Amino acid sequence: MKTGDIILLSLSAAFVIIGTHQTITLGITASYPIFMLSVVLLFWYKYRQIQRKAEEERPSDKNNPQKRK
Repeated sequence: MKTGDIILLSLSAAFVIIGTHQTITLGITASYPIFMLSVVLLFWYKYRQIQRKAEEERPSDKNNPQKRK
């Protein structure tokens, strides 16, 4: 896990906690944007994971000296 992924996951967890606090004190309408931001960060984290996995599985030209014709 890279530093960017750790930051995204930590921010997402922090926004869930903040959103929960806002829900208790102000109501769900005030905390809805905070929860949506948290979900966006989670999706971004997952997207980065999928992209990294796809890059690892993709054969690179450096590892395969024979080119397909």
